[in-house]
Amino acid sequence: MDLKEINNEIVACRACPRLVKWREKVAKEKRASYKDETYWGKPVPSFGDPKSRLLIVGLAPAAHGANRTGRMFTGDRSGDFLFAALYRAGYANQAEAISRGDGLILKDAYITAPVRCAPPQNKPTAEEQKKCRDFLLREMEYLPNVKVILALGGIGYLSVAKELNVKPRPKFGHGLEVPLPGGRTLLCSYHVSQQNTFTGRLTNKMFDDVLNRAKELSKN
Repeated sequence: MDLKEINNEIVACRACPRLVKWREKVAKEKRASYKDETYWGKPVPSFGDPKSRLLIVGLAPAAHGANRTGRMFTGDRSGDFLFAALYRAGYANQAEAISRGDGLILKDAYITAPVRCAPPQNKPTAEEQKKCRDFLLREMEYLPNVKVILALGGIGYLSVAKELNVKPRPKFGHGLEVPLPGGRTLLCSYHVSQQNTFTGRLTNKMFDDVLNRAKELSKN
């Protein structure tokens, strides 16, 4: 078993009827601006550098973002913000992520999520999160060099904290650092959603600072 095989299992998964119905409905009906595109419409696999020291944990694919393109954070405003920052920090070879074939390569970073299908209203249920948890656990086993796990948002933080049995569990906050066994660190940031970036709750500088901190921690 390796990361490629785990991704193959993810793409083939149909464990959550509500999510299967929604992701396929969106892929068929489409958004008007993407009417000529073929949507991915399946669970979205993780991607990045298998030797990475930074693991980025999001929430779930966007209905017209990764559910359309088939690659996490690709093709929506959240991804525009994230990949521009990863490029500035030296984790990506380019600042844009438009499609799976756009040439984007991550260096020393790997991107995953606790939920792999686009959920209605961006809100997966507790049961749906539970059914997806094994994928995240197994991925972490096959990423032996990870020193920093960067959780984007409260759900990403709780998912990682639960899987790694973090106790006591500090309250989520931007910039929170939680020491983990083996010299690793769980680092937190507000999610890169439009709701946060357009309102100024999460600025470029705030996110750049978090990525720079991740680099510092990765060297330890």
